Amino acid sequence: MNYRTFSYRFADQVLNSNLRTRSEVEDIVREVQLPEGEYKRIALNSAFRDSFAGRGWSEQSRLFENGDAEDGEDVPFSKLDFLKNRVGVEVAFSHASFIGIDLLKFQMMSYASLDKIDVGVYIVVTNALHRATGKAFDGSVTYEKVVRYLPHFKSAIQVPVLVIGLQP
Repeated sequence: MNYRTFSYRFADQVLNSNLRTRSEVEDIVREVQLPEGEYKRIALNSAFRDSFAGRGWSEQSRLFENGDAEDGEDVPFSKLDFLKNRVGVEVAFSHASFIGIDLLKFQMMSYASLDKIDVGVYIVVTNALHRATGKAFDGSVTYEKVVRYLPHFKSAIQVPVLVIGLQP
């Protein structure tokens, strides 16, 4: 698949110091194809999950231990999609209102006692892909929105983030 990138807080440079992992992420993005059919979001998420898991990425890494939640239950939205070699990946075709939660996951995984990532990779659709697929990605987080919002989060999101926008 075609894509474009935006480097927030020198994410490009951080990923270049981990070139094998960066290349793996870029290979996965290039290899995953836009699925046919009605449920593109679900199928595209599955394709990314299969590709990352097939290359040994940990899935659904917890931000909090179970003991940190009330009654030992999972904390909602408390998992990062993929993790490997201190690179966290979030694949987001969810509603645009989750942008802050998604970005906060990267910050949480990089900070204080967790210290599990050096950089986050946020994979989203571009407006061009949204238009090309009709209503398949209505309401989704878009590359353009993330690029516009990230600078406003500079005091809260201090971890480097590479935003990857999927294009048609």
